[in-house]
Amino acid sequence: MFGKLVHLGFDALLISAFLAGVKRSTGLTPALSQVPNKDIRQLLRSYLEFGEYVFDFAVVVFGRSSSFERKH
Repeated sequence: MFGKLVHLGFDALLISAFLAGVKRSTGLTPALSQVPNKDIRQLLRSYLEFGEYVFDFAVVVFGRSSSFERKH
């Protein structure tokens, strides 16, 4: 049971970070204004902000690693 929750949480984190990457590279983001419930809308907004934090953290970690290089 605990392992399943950890797995689902990690999957949710990956999806949120993926959506943050899509937002950064294309400007596309989920249309939260279409969510009728303001509490759910705020929860989704927080979820997406957490994905941006994870994305930014990953960029910093990868940027400091010798295993990655920037290509322009």
